[in-house]
Amino acid sequence: MMKQHWRIAGRITAGLLIAVGLLAVVTLTTVDRRPFDEVPALRSAITQNGSNSIASIATGPLRAGFGRARLTPTVGASVDRPEAGEFRSLPLAGYGARQGRPAEGVRDELWAKAIAFAVGGQTGVVVSADALIVPREVTALVMRRLETGRHLRREQVFFSATHTHGGPGGWGEGPVGEAFAGPFQPAIREWLAQQLAQAVETALDDLSPAALGTGSFTAPDFIRNRLRGGDGTVDAEFVLVFVRQDDGDSAVLGSYGAHATVVGAEVMEFHGDYPAAWQRALEETSVGLAVFLAGGMGSHSPRAPVGGLDGAQQMGRALADETGRQLALIAVTNVVRFGVAGVTLPLPALQVRLTGRVRLRPWVARKLLPVGEEVLLQGFHFNDAVWLSTPCDFSGELALELKEDFRERGMAVNVTSFNGDYVGYVVPARYYELPGYEPRTMSFYGPQLPDYFMAVLRRLGEEPAAGGSVTR
Repeated sequence: MMKQHWRIAGRITAGLLIAVGLLAVVTLTTVDRRPFDEVPALRSAITQNGSNSIASIATGPLRAGFGRARLTPTVGASVDRPEAGEFRSLPLAGYGARQGRPAEGVRDELWAKAIAFAVGGQTGVVVSADALIVPREVTALVMRRLETGRHLRREQVFFSATHTHGGPGGWGEGPVGEAFAGPFQPAIREWLAQQLAQAVETALDDLSPAALGTGSFTAPDFIRNRLRGGDGTVDAEFVLVFVRQDDGDSAVLGSYGAHATVVGAEVMEFHGDYPAAWQRALEETSVGLAVFLAGGMGSHSPRAPVGGLDGAQQMGRALADETGRQLALIAVTNVVRFGVAGVTLPLPALQVRLTGRVRLRPWVARKLLPVGEEVLLQGFHFNDAVWLSTPCDFSGELALELKEDFRERGMAVNVTSFNGDYVGYVVPARYYELPGYEPRTMSFYGPQLPDYFMAVLRRLGEEPAAGGSVTR
């Protein structure tokens, strides 16, 4: 009898081991470390889509317009009224440590802000939100409205976010999305899209003769490399585009690579971190509209004088003071060379790792990460400056490489993050084997994606010199 029990137990154990083995074969595979140009689908995408990406380069008199829409939700309503931005409750987005708890009030007013540019027949709009990111689903809703009502193509709208960890949440669906943005509330997507589209439309309606200039300054005291410390490089440049309408109204685009994480998870009120303080200080003194776009924030943390809300305020004001000094030195011109570039690319296979060598098969990983199958990379060209957009936490070290490459050719490059989609962190491939949050947990696509993106971004920056069409 005992032998029979042991035989049965042995068969059950063997069956379970076989089942586990089969499950592993079906759900797991090894990490693909091939260079991107050895992956046929990626090599083909570069060849087919990496050129002729600019519809036109226009040189002539500039018209510019400014717009904004309130992005601070009203919480504590008796019923949800998303069209009015009213919700019974809403989580903050950004820190998993909050565990989806609802916001408890408002510290800063949050905004969606936009600047529209028109030269000849070429039009483009830069829009940024006081938010963690601009989710892909929100972008789709915005573009549905703008394509129908304003006849704008996707590459004409340059999205970004300040990356505050105190903005509205609830927009993320699935385990990973809800970990960062709190419990999913579909209605918040509609409201965010409505406000972003309103800011763009207001800017387009405000188009009038204007002048433009570009500039930058370095701010090394407020940024550090959190991935490699002293062994890593830092992009400490704060990049500016200054626009002044002929009637005297003015606006500035500002971009910097320090994460908006001066304020910690313990603060449960809506807030904009140091970018909000920067915007507010400038709008109180020198310009009518200040728009902050997250730069290459991957690997880069802030170095505020102190932590918390006071630290965010001090850091933002210090950066605003220097911005104001630089704006006074920027020469503007009303004859501008302006171009819009966009390339849609297929993404590599997902590589969500369980160990250094083992990853989930892509079909399993997609159950955890509701990402799309393709992404857009963009470039907006302002005379000899180009702003490149990416759908990720783009590494500040990679951004610095691009800047140095193009500086040798007489061009000033800026790279922004969160362009209306999100595909994780994109850090240098040489860091892929490091442990930790950025290279391991949040590098969703393996070591191919950084070099793949860099190849296309270089082409987007080079395109005007390669002979894009010109209108006058």
